[in-house]
Amino acid sequence: MAETFTFQAEIQQLLDILIHSLYTERDIFLRELVSNASDALNRVQFELLTNHEVQDADAELAIEIKANEEAGTLTISDSGIGMTKDDLANNLGVIARSGAKAFIEAAKQSTNGSTASQDVIGQFGVGFYSVFMVADKVRVVSRSYKKDEPVFAWESTGGQTYEIEPAERESRGTDIIITLKEDMKEFLQEWKIKDIIRRHSDYIAFPIYVGEVKEGEEEQPVNKQTAIWRQDPKEVTDEQYNDFYKMLTMDWETPLHRIHMRADVPLQFYALLYIPSNGERNMLNPRKEQGLKLYARKVLIQEYAKDLLPEYLQFVQGVVDSEDLPLNVNRESVQANKVMANLKKTITGKVLSELKRLAQKNKEEYLKIYAQFGRFIKQGVAVAPSDRTDVEPLLFFPTSTSANPDDLFSLEDYTGRMATGQDDIYYIIGEDFHSAARSPHLDAFRQRGIEVLYFVDPVDPFMLMGLDAFKGHKLRNVDEAEIDLSAVGEAKVDEKPVHESLAEDTFETLLNHFKELLGDRVKEVRASKTLTGSPARLVSDESGPSRQMYRINRLLDKDYDLPVKTLELNPRHPLMHNLSQMLASTPDNPLIKAVEEQVFETALLQDGIHPDPAAMAARLTLLMEAATGTQSADLDFTDTE
Repeated sequence: MAETFTFQAEIQQLLDILIHSLYTERDIFLRELVSNASDALNRVQFELLTNHEVQDADAELAIEIKANEEAGTLTISDSGIGMTKDDLANNLGVIARSGAKAFIEAAKQSTNGSTASQDVIGQFGVGFYSVFMVADKVRVVSRSYKKDEPVFAWESTGGQTYEIEPAERESRGTDIIITLKEDMKEFLQEWKIKDIIRRHSDYIAFPIYVGEVKEGEEEQPVNKQTAIWRQDPKEVTDEQYNDFYKMLTMDWETPLHRIHMRADVPLQFYALLYIPSNGERNMLNPRKEQGLKLYARKVLIQEYAKDLLPEYLQFVQGVVDSEDLPLNVNRESVQANKVMANLKKTITGKVLSELKRLAQKNKEEYLKIYAQFGRFIKQGVAVAPSDRTDVEPLLFFPTSTSANPDDLFSLEDYTGRMATGQDDIYYIIGEDFHSAARSPHLDAFRQRGIEVLYFVDPVDPFMLMGLDAFKGHKLRNVDEAEIDLSAVGEAKVDEKPVHESLAEDTFETLLNHFKELLGDRVKEVRASKTLTGSPARLVSDESGPSRQMYRINRLLDKDYDLPVKTLELNPRHPLMHNLSQMLASTPDNPLIKAVEEQVFETALLQDGIHPDPAAMAARLTLLMEAATGTQSADLDFTDTE
């Protein structure tokens, strides 16, 4: 007796959109069902290699598509893994993935012409339900690979409910019987079905048979069944490469780059790897996890092989097929196998060398990849020390040589134009390009024509954990207190005269006033030897990447303490002259402390470490009032300290 179930709420909405949409790419339903059948065959193929208790072990692994014009039905059959009663309910009655609601929103947009239907269907892994674009009714009859499991059928008209009932099927696998809508009968024509298969599913690894075999003829598959990754790259067109990528990933944008490799030593394998066009799409991709598809002699043994590339290259998608992997191993032993270690080393080396080649020979193309996946690559310096030499040429940064944040330069570019006498590489860490460019730390470097790298990506402090030098040149933060530039470059003479430096005793009084006010918020207050156009800066007495841990902890949303730095004041700056005069003439003027607080907090802000910039608003308002004529004695700064 049939049991009636109610669809999950999201599926009801999804079916309504599909059935009543204005989609024009109706033939994608067949591509989706063939892909599902291929997945079922891959799964049972693995079971056949590792499990001796598989139903119908001798059955051919194949897909059959038959049309019945009289009944108006199209049937897609496979000899794959099959489904139990629970599998039917869980796989066809519930969307397990979290992308259902997002799919529905994207699908609604697509009906207005802003998104193609194949984009949203492929993006969210709901391909089976696309069958309701062409079907009045769908019946799924399935027999599990597990022996003695009863056969069940799932049936739905695309309404709010579906039924599951006992059924008959002689052999293992699944039949999807589609009763087509009146205006969809074109999909009963063999030429139409074969055309769709050749366009979308030519590289399915199992034979796809279409129609009945005529007497005296031998049944021939429609698809090539040629593993594209085993073909000679010269024989594969760009269109074929891109079609295979779309079938593999369900990402309907053209990938940024591909790597097709074949090797005989130290082991024999084939690989076809792709770099997606957008890093964000991985969040919504039907491939639920990172990792490459791993085949052993064209047999899929791992859907998500994470041990073939290091973590920082996990954005790479693709297929690896090895002749040297044993077929009768379980997944755990494959991951520990020495062959896997050799595969990883070889594939990683190839990916890195290809990226390096692009960076050197086709910088424009490489920077498109870097814009999407640069953060992954930067992490490689810190998390994979053994790969550091190969990763360093892949790093690009904005620098002080260009006012355009899109102009990026390599470490090699930087060292090739170092100033006379320069041995170290200098960098600044900032919240963004423009704040870094305005930093007071750059005064002395600009004066001497010394280039400074801008590290303005949130992951850059983490990268520095593994990047302390490049080709013998030490990397140094421009906020280090002990940097001596006297022998580097040539200091430019300012055209405009600057203020004379305050007298030593006068300036000492001002320094002490700052020290008394700021207390243990600073390590020390002292005169700056390098500042020219800025009144103050905060410098670090520590060196080394570990001093950036507070930035890393902040990025990871962990608790952190602000570093206590040394405040350097510019004795030649007009602001210091004005403060010194006020301190001498009206030492109790509340404006003095307010300005000193603001000098300190501005320095925090310029370094990107102010814990609460909005807290300065009240003080800044009062300072503006004082600057526009209000007597400072009438202003109350106590609530702004």
